Amino acid sequence: MQEAYCAEFLTNSPRSRFEKEFDGVQDVFELQRNLNNAFAYDLVPSPSVIAAALKAARRVNDFATAVRIFEGIKAKVDSKGQYDQYLQELKPLREELGVPLKEDLFAAEQK
Repeated sequence: MQEAYCAEFLTNSPRSRFEKEFDGVQDVFELQRNLNNAFAYDLVPSPSVIAAALKAARRVNDFATAVRIFEGIKAKVDSKGQYDQYLQELKPLREELGVPLKEDLFAAEQK
């Protein structure tokens, strides 16, 4: 069993594996389980994985998780500059899906 998992992990990049898993999400439980797995690694998930996760969140109508995905990115990156790069790359998709950032939702509290 372990050998089969290792072989699958080595032949499929984690990025393509996560993208495929998010494409198949049918409910909130699967979405959150896949997000937990994606963020469990030491690396920040790639923008393409984040895009797949955002699409899955909107598909299963989980607005709160869609917003929280960006909180996960913010916690994982090493610097504000890296977070800003993610925001810039994902901005068109965020706008298309109608996913605001937490800092936009609670702007009055941050002042």
